[in-house]
Amino acid sequence: MTTTTGLGAIVIRHATDADIIALTDLAILDSREPMSGPALIAEVDGTARAALDLHDGSVAADPFAPTAELVELLRLHAGSSRSGARRRGGDGSLLGRVASIMRPVSVRA
Repeated sequence: MTTTTGLGAIVIRHATDADIIALTDLAILDSREPMSGPALIAEVDGTARAALDLHDGSVAADPFAPTAELVELLRLHAGSSRSGARRRGGDGSLLGRVASIMRPVSVRA
């Protein structure tokens, strides 16, 4: 998801292995332990400003930048992803999505 605001271009996305340094930097800035599991990350003009741990809902954010709205966007995005998985009847994984669309077929001989 990309949005342009007065803050700049905002991107909300799932963090990848390539984001380890950015997530560690945010944790240091926010005086917390780095996130160890799946996370969403909010970037402004290509710079990581906030991240949301998808396991426990904790946040790491840059205290020197306006991040309250970014954190709200992260939480909204995480909530919509979870509700989408529930509507599909799966956990959001590929296997869960496939299982939710598969139906048993009766074959008569």
